[in-house]
Amino acid sequence: MLMALSTIYAQPKGYTLGDAITDFRLKNVDGRSISLVDYRSQKGLIVVFTSNHCPFAKAYEDRLIALDRKFSSQGFPVLAIMPNDPTAYEEDSFENMKVRARDKSFPYAYTIDETQTTARAFGVTRTPQVYVLKQMNGQFILEYVGTIDDSPQDEAGVQRRYVDDAVTNLLAGRPVQSPITKPIGCAIKWK
Repeated sequence: MLMALSTIYAQPKGYTLGDAITDFRLKNVDGRSISLVDYRSQKGLIVVFTSNHCPFAKAYEDRLIALDRKFSSQGFPVLAIMPNDPTAYEEDSFENMKVRARDKSFPYAYTIDETQTTARAFGVTRTPQVYVLKQMNGQFILEYVGTIDDSPQDEAGVQRRYVDDAVTNLLAGRPVQSPITKPIGCAIKWK
């Protein structure tokens, strides 16, 4: 019996570098359904798991907007996914996500992973946590996973811009120099 319980509660490992990402479908704050296939005309995608309640996620919102503004026109837009169980924090409810997206004028899709299936597939553990995907032969391949930069609380103190560097290298046809970094943020609130 103990083994069965530990199997139930074990978190999946998630995708590793070089893995092809399985398509998913999530509800955007504007009511549309968003899937990976919707981005097939792009060179890649910056997927960020984020939330409304987490102070680290809030601290990174302007930097995510800047990343989308810098890279979406070059074929690497941002897709934000809220993976938490909204019953853990009312601030993470779909209604509050809509308010946050409107108040901050998010230029990218802000979706909810209601079943947490997408978060489990990715193996996400924190908000914010980023996955940079490069499209190759119609598939999205994982090229980077981790944190946005090296200064979660103070944008002025940033020395290394991991996501910016990863996308810049991919656009130039070069490998990502630091493909794995440790995400800093709030633990995912699982159902």
